[in-house]
Amino acid sequence: MPDEAADVLILGAGIAGCALAYHLARRGVGPVTVYDPRTPAAGASGRAAGIVTEQLWNEWDVHVTRDSHREYADLARRWEPDAYVANGFVRWTRNPEAARAIDDAIDRLRGWGAQVDEATPSDLERWIPWGRFDDVVGAVASRYDACVTPSSITTIYAEGARQAGATFDFGQPMRSLRRDGERFVLETPSGARRARRLVVAAGAWSKELLRGLGHPMPLVPYRTQAAVLRPPTPWREPFPSGHDIDLDVYVRPESNGRLLGGNGTEHVEADPERFTPGGDPSFLEHLAVSLSERFPGWAESELVSAWAGVCTATPDRRPLVGPIPGAPGLWVVAGFNGFGVMRAGGTARRLSDLLVEGETSDAARQALEPVWPGRFPATVPAFLPKPGFTLEPGDHPRF
Repeated sequence: MPDEAADVLILGAGIAGCALAYHLARRGVGPVTVYDPRTPAAGASGRAAGIVTEQLWNEWDVHVTRDSHREYADLARRWEPDAYVANGFVRWTRNPEAARAIDDAIDRLRGWGAQVDEATPSDLERWIPWGRFDDVVGAVASRYDACVTPSSITTIYAEGARQAGATFDFGQPMRSLRRDGERFVLETPSGARRARRLVVAAGAWSKELLRGLGHPMPLVPYRTQAAVLRPPTPWREPFPSGHDIDLDVYVRPESNGRLLGGNGTEHVEADPERFTPGGDPSFLEHLAVSLSERFPGWAESELVSAWAGVCTATPDRRPLVGPIPGAPGLWVVAGFNGFGVMRAGGTARRLSDLLVEGETSDAARQALEPVWPGRFPATVPAFLPKPGFTLEPGDHPRF
């Protein structure tokens, strides 16, 4: 491949990178190139649970996730209907203190326009008849939430971007990445790609890529786990995805009457190049005990597969989206704290607005203000990943 030039070079073919290429190419930006040493959704996107819920911790997340939800439903309807299921989402607790937090969250979410309702133990038993909920003292339901197949949605974005004129460079190792004057240069074994604007959308690899370019950002990769199970009696109608707050285990319907269960989040930094890709025995044991305790109808489920992926945390649970301070032409979309699938479509649409309209566009800037990369000071104290499905509001920490 001879040296090639692009207007926008996107590093990373996960759901965020492919969604951004889709929106940019459809708006006539070009040339747009997506580079990934692997294949689309080969990283965290392909290992994600795919739950899409508005039960989040700040207003920006709610609106962005709602936009993503609508976009995924439309894309799946046109290209792969089985990749989207409108099944709802429910969370519950037997802890009175957590129940009060649920009440506060319901008020907060309704104020942001989210359609959430209180749920009773009898509601839960009707929606998820394999469970036992007589000890539940608080629950919140989002009846219009959904779940998707992340690898399928990523592939749809990639193919849509390709049809609109974007190019993709997969399967080649990166030899080097550097700035050369006003251009960024990516070297692979087959040649070089030069771009006026570089967007780092590489998930857990974003931290080292940005560091290598001389612009480190507060990102911490961390490992999380999930498993697919085959229950004794396959489900026939999709049930709501559910999260037990006390056990910190979630379960959602998977294809062919199976279940997808997880959390298994580790609150320590992980190396995306060196991590155990399978499920740990301790995680699988916790999942089995949790099923026996909360879902006796699924207690004898057979393990089909278990895996781990690496997500990326930020200090305030909000991603980094936009231009890197002091680095003309360098952009980032990373740090989704395990919720990249929920946010990718809506985030990519907003970022494409800014890339098209320019940083002087007040409206485009305001749409990304809560996740602006420059919101943190130059030096951020060390921090650890926070759990995903939290009831806490998403206020910025004090430094």
